Amino acid sequence: MNEKNAIPFFYEYEKENKENKIKIITSYGDIEIELFKNTPYHRANFIYLIKKKYFNNTTFHRVVKDFIIQGGNSDSYEISKKRTMIGKYLLPPDTKKGYSHNRGILSMPSSEIDNPHKLASPYEFFIVVQKPGAYHLDGDYTAFGKVIKGMDVVDRINKEETDKRESPIHNIYMKMEIIQ
Repeated sequence: MNEKNAIPFFYEYEKENKENKIKIITSYGDIEIELFKNTPYHRANFIYLIKKKYFNNTTFHRVVKDFIIQGGNSDSYEISKKRTMIGKYLLPPDTKKGYSHNRGILSMPSSEIDNPHKLASPYEFFIVVQKPGAYHLDGDYTAFGKVIKGMDVVDRINKEETDKRESPIHNIYMKMEIIQ
């Protein structure tokens, strides 16, 4: 997949793959998430990556106390190889659906490349921990799901000790599966 064919691919993929509930499995417990149906490219991308088992053995690599937990990226050779096989692409922001970055919202960070349009990094996600929410993110990042069960697990992960780069001292691995 690449910049030219990703959106047409997800446009078609979304029509045939209507799943919208997923589970993130960690050693801390499970987190269940409902994906929003009206953010079709982000939902389809996430379902696609779960079906490709991309997220399995990735980590929550960034934990910002009382703000977010972020996962999906990894510097490991295995995960880098998976990304290479899937392709290099970004997703356009889909920020005008009326969702705010309330506590428990699943959102997609923008890519770290020179990115004035806030194109989203399709291999990463974050969950808002901040109470009542991280509303300064609204309009810049695409909220595309919400935690429906397991917010206590999100909070436990957010309490983990981190280094100066906001990386947990102990790796927090995940696996994902589709519930419905």
